[in-house]
Amino acid sequence: MSIQIGNAPCSWGVEFANDPRNPSWQSVLEDCARAGYRGIELGPIGYMPEDPALLSDALALRDLALIGGVVFRPFHDPTAWDELQEAAHRTCRALVAHGAKHLVLIDSISPRRAITAGRAEEAEQMSPDEWRGFRDRLAQIATIGTLDYGLTVGIHAHAAGFMDFEPELERLLSEVDESLLKICFDTGHHSYAGFDPVAFMRRHMGRISYIHFKDIDPKVKAQAVTDRTNFYKACGQGIFCNLGQGDVDFAAVRALLMESGFSGWCTVEQDCDPTLDPNPLADAASNRSYLKKIGF
Repeated sequence: MSIQIGNAPCSWGVEFANDPRNPSWQSVLEDCARAGYRGIELGPIGYMPEDPALLSDALALRDLALIGGVVFRPFHDPTAWDELQEAAHRTCRALVAHGAKHLVLIDSISPRRAITAGRAEEAEQMSPDEWRGFRDRLAQIATIGTLDYGLTVGIHAHAAGFMDFEPELERLLSEVDESLLKICFDTGHHSYAGFDPVAFMRRHMGRISYIHFKDIDPKVKAQAVTDRTNFYKACGQGIFCNLGQGDVDFAAVRALLMESGFSGWCTVEQDCDPTLDPNPLADAASNRSYLKKIGF
């Protein structure tokens, strides 16, 4: 088993490039390296420098590799298509410039889905026409990433978007060619949605190209689902706890990865509110220590 462990700017509360609460990108790189990681994700496009020389020097200084990047945009909204394509191309160019491999597609939060995060049986479903457009937009960006830029593209289910629950993820996988679209599997979001991460991984290991390690505090999750809590408010309440303290069975995840011969990056993501997490560096170090303890 050849697995490398990285982290991502969202572990420092970076969700949107221009959020004034964000820590500096330099401090995030520095913290990531100090906590013992050898790679980091790009974060939202525009957060880290798009000048390849500037970012390359900063990564090299800290002995960090760029792992991949996320297009976190409203794939569910056809009126956002131009902006979505621009973000995808900018992200792809940045990844290629640094030799990164993974392009991750996430449907961003929709008001139509926000209050039913964790409630699959209540969640509003798209009409047939909406679904076809949604699927085709995802497939088109996956095609661009794969064929035009040579990246490995993975779909990532995310709470409060239209690609959230296991049945819709299974449906998308059945309708888009595996050569174009693989899976970026997030252990925490799968648990948030109310499904078993290890069971899903066991069924789909052959299509999983990249993994996000995230844990879920079951008490915070239960309260957030009951209260229909906004996703970002739930992050501030600590729904994504330190690894090993929640309901994701990481020992079973590791055993499955070993059994399947998985090779590649697994990236820690502990989404948080940058104004409420008192010490993201300590969390990052704790998560790395936990993963080493169980054999990663």
